[in-house]
Amino acid sequence: MAKKRVIVSVINDLATDQRVSRSCSLLFEMGYEVCLIGRLLPHSPPLPSHPWKMHRMHLLFRRGAMFYAEFNFRLFLYLIFHPADLLLANDLDTLLPNYLIHVLRKTPLVYDSHEFFTETPEVIHRPLVRGVWLTIERNILPHLEMMITVNQSLAEIFHHKYRIHAVAVRNVPVIRRIDEKIDRASLGLSAEKDILILQGSGINIHRGAEELVASLKFLDNVLLFIVGGGDVIPQLKIMAKNLRVEDKIEFFNRMPAEELRKFTMVADIGLSIDKDICPNYHFSLPNKLFDYIHASLPILASPLPEIRKIIEHYQVGRIIHSHQPEILAHDIQDMLNDKDALAFYRHNCLKAKEELNWEKEKQILIPIYAKYLQ
Repeated sequence: MAKKRVIVSVINDLATDQRVSRSCSLLFEMGYEVCLIGRLLPHSPPLPSHPWKMHRMHLLFRRGAMFYAEFNFRLFLYLIFHPADLLLANDLDTLLPNYLIHVLRKTPLVYDSHEFFTETPEVIHRPLVRGVWLTIERNILPHLEMMITVNQSLAEIFHHKYRIHAVAVRNVPVIRRIDEKIDRASLGLSAEKDILILQGSGINIHRGAEELVASLKFLDNVLLFIVGGGDVIPQLKIMAKNLRVEDKIEFFNRMPAEELRKFTMVADIGLSIDKDICPNYHFSLPNKLFDYIHASLPILASPLPEIRKIIEHYQVGRIIHSHQPEILAHDIQDMLNDKDALAFYRHNCLKAKEELNWEKEKQILIPIYAKYLQ
């Protein structure tokens, strides 16, 4: 008997999206033939090794309205010529072509919203653009049987807006056994400096990175790692040079999760300091928060509601008092100086990851996907 086929759509280049990889892995474990489709970027790394199929579309346009139009049209054509038994659309920018196939072919569709897409900084201040995405959202979500999103706050918002059954599945990592010894010496790092880390694939404007770089003026004997990509990275490099703090900061491009974990494990504080400037940021629950916990890394974070819940419930770190650089530097230094507190937070991370892990979280998804195997 042939396996049932699921096509998973995402707009990124398939290289470092841990949430999508975990979803594909679960679908594969459950017996689906999985095909993951995204796009190829100019500097995309080679595709990671996975047991499911992956396809990256080479697009003519890279940004703006033409890009989204081309991507959605090409995705629609791909779905037309590659029939599936289940469609999994990740985020609003892949939903329309998936929904059209769902209507035309009656193919079951599951929608996974990774963020509050229509309330992102890139969209919220552009009425025409926001209007287009809101039109898609308003005309599709009420007709879906259910949807998935990343935390309970967003699940309640989508349910209230569209009366859709929304299920929260958090971006928690798989528990991994570390066989090799990971320490600073193995990574060629100094044992003398305190290491701070800010990681993520969306280090963009207003996520606190600008203030973090400025805070280095008030900190001594620290080294800040900024790992990942985002539109503010070039600006941060210029800031570091102008403020003469280049010796206190190192930038790293996106890297595979296994490699990133090594840097996270040798740091002293993990930072998650998004600013509360829009509903998407306000209700965010970043992947890095759970990556820090799994690395037993104490966290210093913004007082955003979903983040605060995790920090305070599991006692794995502290909340900043302000994004003002001098105050932020004081918060960092105060935390670094409190060695007993750091040890307490590390110990609590070990306990927290026994609850906040993919082995437990995926149990929410199994019955959702299982019914389409019948």
